[in-house]
Amino acid sequence: MRFLVIDTALGACTAAVFEDDRALAVRFEPMTKGHQERIGGLVRDVMAEAGGGFDSLDRIGVTVGPGSFTGLRVGLAFAQGLGAALDRPVVGLSALDALAASLTNQDGPIAALIDARRGQVYARLFADGASLGPDEALSPEEAARRIADIGPGVALVGNGAAVVTQAFPDLPFAHLDDRVAPSPEALARLAAVADPATQPPRPLYLRAPDATPPSRLPGQPRQPAP
Repeated sequence: MRFLVIDTALGACTAAVFEDDRALAVRFEPMTKGHQERIGGLVRDVMAEAGGGFDSLDRIGVTVGPGSFTGLRVGLAFAQGLGAALDRPVVGLSALDALAASLTNQDGPIAALIDARRGQVYARLFADGASLGPDEALSPEEAARRIADIGPGVALVGNGAAVVTQAFPDLPFAHLDDRVAPSPEALARLAAVADPATQPPRPLYLRAPDATPPSRLPGQPRQPAP
């Protein structure tokens, strides 16, 4: 199976082509903004390097969040448009699942953590290769409590790990990996086994957006203060 993976949900822009478990072409550029300007060029580059053209793809995998509201929609829109043009299935991948899958040498429990700002982290805990619950938006206090309940052997991964450990410096953990985004290899492994019927390319939002609709339409007078 040959597939393209795309990730624009967090602190990097990733495009990679894999055939089964073999990487044919990989582009990974750390960035906090500008994903929309880069993703098209990165996909073009990896497809040219991999050879075979777009028709050689069997499926497309894309991160659906949680993450940046704008960033994740960039990748989703690109992947869905490409999938529709090629008539290929597009599967959605959790950014937290992909972060956890990036720790290939960790046999113990894992806490995948993303800095969600506004005093929260997006979190998901794993043990024995299985998740212990859904993706959630938690306070650092609640995330630390759940990690402590598992025990000192937990590996922390993601830029939310520093948020939790800075707030709770005595929190016991085995290892901290503060990577800004999942590895392309982790994305590929998840995309290869994803079921298009149960993992659609649908954005995963764990809280309402920071932006709010305007209180008045253009041209309407402002309401007097009470």
